[in-house]
Amino acid sequence: MAALPASKGLGNVAGMFPQVCGDTKFTYLDSAATTLKPKIVADTIDKYYRQQCATVHRGMYPLALKATDKYQQTRRKVAAFIGARDSQEVVFTKGCTESINLVAQSFGTAFVKKNDEIIITESEHHSNIVPWQLLSQRTGCKLRVVPMNPKTGHLDYEYLRRNISPLTKLVAVQHKSNVTGVTHDIQKISEMAKKHGAKVLVDAAQSCATNDIDVQRMGVDFLALSGHKMFGPTGIGVLYGKRELLNSMPPYQGGGDMVDRVNFEKTTFAPIPQKFEAGTPLISSVIGLGAAVDFIESLGRKGIRAYVDELGNYARKKLTEISEVKLLPSESSVVSFTTARSPLDAATLLGETGFAVRAGHHCCQPLHQKLGISSSLRVSVAPYTTKADIDKFVAALKDVLKQLRNNAGDA
Repeated sequence: MAALPASKGLGNVAGMFPQVCGDTKFTYLDSAATTLKPKIVADTIDKYYRQQCATVHRGMYPLALKATDKYQQTRRKVAAFIGARDSQEVVFTKGCTESINLVAQSFGTAFVKKNDEIIITESEHHSNIVPWQLLSQRTGCKLRVVPMNPKTGHLDYEYLRRNISPLTKLVAVQHKSNVTGVTHDIQKISEMAKKHGAKVLVDAAQSCATNDIDVQRMGVDFLALSGHKMFGPTGIGVLYGKRELLNSMPPYQGGGDMVDRVNFEKTTFAPIPQKFEAGTPLISSVIGLGAAVDFIESLGRKGIRAYVDELGNYARKKLTEISEVKLLPSESSVVSFTTARSPLDAATLLGETGFAVRAGHHCCQPLHQKLGISSSLRVSVAPYTTKADIDKFVAALKDVLKQLRNNAGDA
């Protein structure tokens, strides 16, 4: 399917998603939490379990060989999708969080010592904060935090330039914020880091379905992806790592499939990427991820991004019609805001009327603290979202806020 310009919309794509196809009573606006799954992904997983179920790497019978081929096909697809040099630089994990933890554990054990520095930012998801805090507790390394401009959501690149030093071992940064939707300049960050020999890890959970990702052009050393945020299954993620780095890092977990030879005196390990994929993998989810990559490529990431950016701007414009809505700094497909009412109360009432939105800190407590709030409401769109969905949501939000004012006695 060819990519469509945003002006013509991607509304016909909704028909490819069984969960929302033809359902006029349910409006899904929580795609930053997880995307819905197209029929092709569900059918691919169903076919594996019904007709092709076998383990990988270990059997010589036809089903096992076919499963192994499908599994490795996905690895090659992902490598091409992100611009990796070859598929051996693609490691399958349980998700973006595990990918980051793998680097914190393995790279951190091998290369980070007391008084070394890890740089993160104020806008990070907890999954790109906590692993580095744990590493700091284990090794005595120090964390430096790049400020975020509370008015724009953009990072203070000058602070980053001043604070990267020979002590910096790694800069860990998100590509796109799950609260503000702001896309950070990864190439600029990488150029700063390389001047001091620091490595760069990118959390691409929010950008993998929409942004053009090329790890070589971006100059990154590690990149983490989340399958369920790019129309794929839950429980599957990817860690990209440069071959020379992965080869130099110790295993993350031990078990079957990641070994070469085992005896009671010593174990030698399989080459990458198997060295980091202990045990029976999530075969069906990997194969489903391959179908998700095919789906994204069929639409075209440029077309997807143009559409969701336009729709996000439309949502921001419509929300300004409500006087008590205060928009957080936001861009692209993510629109976060507050009102005079509890975000949880508003989201609960919206849910009861068929609208799926997110309320809370969105696993970004430091970011919310920087903005002087504890929580917010978030609307996030995808190719299956339409302007009609936004119009219905804004009308419903007006009704919900009126109901909450009446309940509080300050109508």
